[in-house]
Amino acid sequence: MSTTQWSLVEAAALLLEPEEREVVLGDMAEAGERTWRAVFGVLGLIVRRQVTAWREWRPWLAAFGLAMPGSFFLMGASISVSAGVAAWLYGAALTPTKGLDLVCEVVLLVAWSWTSGFVVGSISRRTLWVSAAVCASPCLLCLSEFRSQTLSRPCLVTFLVPAIIGVIMGLRMRRISFPAAVALAVIVTSFLLPTLTSRPGWMSAWAAVWPAWYLVATARKATTAEPS
Repeated sequence: MSTTQWSLVEAAALLLEPEEREVVLGDMAEAGERTWRAVFGVLGLIVRRQVTAWREWRPWLAAFGLAMPGSFFLMGASISVSAGVAAWLYGAALTPTKGLDLVCEVVLLVAWSWTSGFVVGSISRRTLWVSAAVCASPCLLCLSEFRSQTLSRPCLVTFLVPAIIGVIMGLRMRRISFPAAVALAVIVTSFLLPTLTSRPGWMSAWAAVWPAWYLVATARKATTAEPS
């Protein structure tokens, strides 16, 4: 098998876990498999792994309980923060109250988008591509329809930067320490408390809060499971 042909096999194996990828590629190299036989073998293994993964509840929760509804909520938060920052940069009067509100919005956007990304990355490792596609679909749709005289289109997806960082850390760590999880949950909940108790937006607000408390629950479980 030539270098170019082997690159096709390696590209197909990118959807496998790193440890499993090394084993599979090593076995195929030793067996001297032909190019397309090796590619289809890797793809078949990926399909079997995906079918097994989707039998659990975590991938469904990550994709359709967090990534999809979260993208809509976070786009709205991104627009709100971007509009506030743009008004301040263009010379609008920023009173202490408005300044504090803007700081709170920025902290909330970063904390919640990072938390959501961390949860998605930690509970849907093998199905992360589906969660990413489910999140990207409404973003691309809204970007194509977005029109504003004062804001550019990238302002709509400001949340993606901390969210992607959260996903990367979730893939590596799976959970954070209990004190850090509690601090994040308190920040997100306290900033969203007025929305949580109001009728119009309580559902989206609770969708924003539960990932932070999920981290608290998993961190607490890990702490109590550790031997004393």
